[in-house]
Amino acid sequence: MTRTVIFDLDGTLADTSADLIDAANACFKADGLPAILDYTKHAAVAFGGGRAMLMKGSELLEQGWDESDVRRHYPRLLEYYGENIDRHTTIYDGVEEALDELSARGWVLGVCTNKPSGLAETLLQKLNLRDRFASMIGADTLPVRKPDPKPLFAAIDGAGGDRARSVLIGDTITDAKTGENAEIPVVLVAFGPEGEAVERFDPAALLVHYSDLPDLLDAMIAK
Repeated sequence: MTRTVIFDLDGTLADTSADLIDAANACFKADGLPAILDYTKHAAVAFGGGRAMLMKGSELLEQGWDESDVRRHYPRLLEYYGENIDRHTTIYDGVEEALDELSARGWVLGVCTNKPSGLAETLLQKLNLRDRFASMIGADTLPVRKPDPKPLFAAIDGAGGDRARSVLIGDTITDAKTGENAEIPVVLVAFGPEGEAVERFDPAALLVHYSDLPDLLDAMIAK
């Protein structure tokens, strides 16, 4: 039976935080406000998504934005981000080698992200990673998104995988809850903004470096 590993994108395969923060700051500047979000201080917020960044910036700027303000700015954020999607983004060390080794060992690979699917497809293409994945499920592929388990199931099914022999690789509580809801083990990366503090989300394992991933997954689900 096919073994399948599904990857989150932002904060898991690539550090996209700086480009996401630039997009949120562009929204503040469009309203005549300072570019308040910082690459280092707010990287974890960036991986929470566009709405989280806009609300955090509003809080720091004492603007008191509500959901209607976020909806007003969100299209601008997506437009700016789409035009500058890979200015600062980098793949994490060892990703390509790990993906190739997993494929060589018979694992089927997919992506399940809360990034809009068009942007996810564009970014994976620009990073020269798209051809490695048999499936790609984005935030708008289905009516629901993570932590609902349906997108994860769709990514596994789309890759031709077996849900009972699958693992999700992620970086946040959203991924941890997705795995819990799907009853699928989750490995969280320990090289993001929170480091090994993500262990509090009770993953099946922590990934310190991508070079460890093939052996880690083989130990979790035997061939």
